[in-house]
Amino acid sequence: MSAPVQEPLFKAGPKSRALFQEEQKFIAPGLQSIALFSELSMESGCGRRLKDVDGKEYLDFVAGIGVASLGYAHPDYVRILGAQLAKTCVGSFTTAHRLNFVKTLAGVTPKGLDRVQLYSSGAEAVEAALRLAKSRTKKFEVVGFWGGFHGKTGGVLGLLGDSFKFGLGPLMPGLYSSPYPNEDRCPLGAAGEHDCAAHCLSFLKDLLKRTTTGALSAVIVEPIQGTAGNIIPPAGWLKGLRELTREQDAMLLCDEMITGFGRTGKMFGCEHEGVTPDIMTVGKGMAGGFPVSGVISTTEIANSKPFANPSGSSSSYGGNPLAAAAADAALSIIIKEKLVENSRKVGAALLKRLTELKGRSPFIGSVRGRGLLIGVDLVDPKTKKPLETGVCRQIFDEALRRGLMTMAYNPSLRINPPLTITLEEALEGADILEESLKAVAARRAGR
Repeated sequence: MSAPVQEPLFKAGPKSRALFQEEQKFIAPGLQSIALFSELSMESGCGRRLKDVDGKEYLDFVAGIGVASLGYAHPDYVRILGAQLAKTCVGSFTTAHRLNFVKTLAGVTPKGLDRVQLYSSGAEAVEAALRLAKSRTKKFEVVGFWGGFHGKTGGVLGLLGDSFKFGLGPLMPGLYSSPYPNEDRCPLGAAGEHDCAAHCLSFLKDLLKRTTTGALSAVIVEPIQGTAGNIIPPAGWLKGLRELTREQDAMLLCDEMITGFGRTGKMFGCEHEGVTPDIMTVGKGMAGGFPVSGVISTTEIANSKPFANPSGSSSSYGGNPLAAAAADAALSIIIKEKLVENSRKVGAALLKRLTELKGRSPFIGSVRGRGLLIGVDLVDPKTKKPLETGVCRQIFDEALRRGLMTMAYNPSLRINPPLTITLEEALEGADILEESLKAVAARRAGR
C-alpha cells in the first residue's frame, strides 16, 4: 500500500485558496514552486512585508528571488513610475530617465564597462551577451558550469546545470559544461576549497583541449551560483577564469543577474575578486521588480558587428520609457539610501545569527553568504545528506504559519530579502526560522 498523502501544515486562507484554485483552471502548469506550494494570492506589499488577500502578513526572505531589491511600495519608486506611466510607457526613443540611468550605471560598473544594451528578461540578456561574444571573437563555443542557471530559453538551455533541460534535446550545439567549485561538496571529490578550485580549473582546461573544437567564444559564470544554493566559489576562482579566457582569446562573461546591484555587499559580485569581465549581464534587482535586464561591456566590444548594426541588438520592450524610469529610480535609491552598505552590514549580522543556529538545529549543515545572498544547507540529522523534500516542505509550512516567506521547501535554502531590510527584521526572520526548525524536529521526535 502507498503511504497516505500528508496534509500540509500550512493552509492559505479561504480567499487565497479560492483565487488560486480558480486560476489553476486556466493557467499553464510550471509556476514557481513557492507559489504552487503556498497557494497564496497576494493583495499588497509594504516595506519588507507582503499581505495576502485574507489579511495575513509575511516577512519576505525571498524578494521574488532577489528581484524586489527595494522591497514593496517604496514611495520614491511608486511616485516616479506613476508619473512616467501617466506620460508614455512604450517606444525606443531617448528619455531623460534612460539617459540618467545609463550615465549613473557607467559610474558604478567596473572600470571600462560603460556601454549597456537593455532588455526585458535575464534569459534574453544572456542570449544577447552570447551574440555579442560571438560577434567579437568570431568563434561560437561557450562553456558554462554545473549548477549554473542562465535562463530556460532555447539558446541557453544547454548551459543549465540541472534537470530543467531533461527531455528537451537536442540542445543548441557548441555549449559545454564544467564543474563549479564548492568547498562544502566538491563535485570532483577534492578536499579543501583550494584543492576543489584547482581540480575544477584543471577539468575545464582538459574539457577545452579534449571536447571542444578549439573555437571558444566565451566562458559564462555566476560570481556566486544562485539557483544551486547561493554557492560561493573559493578565492581565486574568478581570477583563474580571467587568465584562462585571455589565454584562449575568449570573453569572460559574468552573469550578475542575482549578484548585481548590492546583493552581495558590493555593487557587483565580481568586485569581491577584483576581476573585471569582458561582458556582464544584469537584471533582477536592477529595476526594483520591473522586468528590465541588460548587457554591459566596453565600448570596443559593444561596437562588434553584427551585434552593433542598427537594430542588431535591440529589443521591442528593452529600455522603454517605463522600464527606464524603473531602473533609474531603483539605482538612484540604491545609491542614495546606501543599500549596498546596508546589504553588507545586515547580511553579516544575519549570517552570524544563522551560523550560530547551526549549532542548535540538527537540520542545518553548512551556512554561507555574502551580503544579503545567503545559503543554508538543510540536512538529515543522522546522515548529513540533503534533507528529504517532504521534511523541507514542513519547515516551509511552519515558517509560513509564523509569517515568514522562505524557500525552505528545498534542501538548499536560499535567503535573499530586500536590500532595504532592517537589522531588526532580519533577526526577526532568523528567529522565526529557528522556531520552525524546532517545531519540525519536535514533530519528528514524537512520531
